[in-house]
Amino acid sequence: MATLTLDRVLTEAEALPADEQEMLEAMLRQRRIEAWRHETAAEARSAGKSFRAGKLKSQSAESVIARLRNGK
Repeated sequence: MATLTLDRVLTEAEALPADEQEMLEAMLRQRRIEAWRHETAAEARSAGKSFRAGKLKSQSAESVIARLRNGK
């Protein structure tokens, strides 16, 4: 099977009628959103496990904001 390149995928997508290009765009966006949701949920589960195992400390919102402002 030939390896797909981004250029080839774009060329093929551009050959679709305009309405199908819009549908493809919406489908790709929705899949990306779903993937992000799954990644975020997995990270949250991992953080929860770490917290319950005592590997993380609770922090106040103020201390987190202060560290972010200071670039730490």
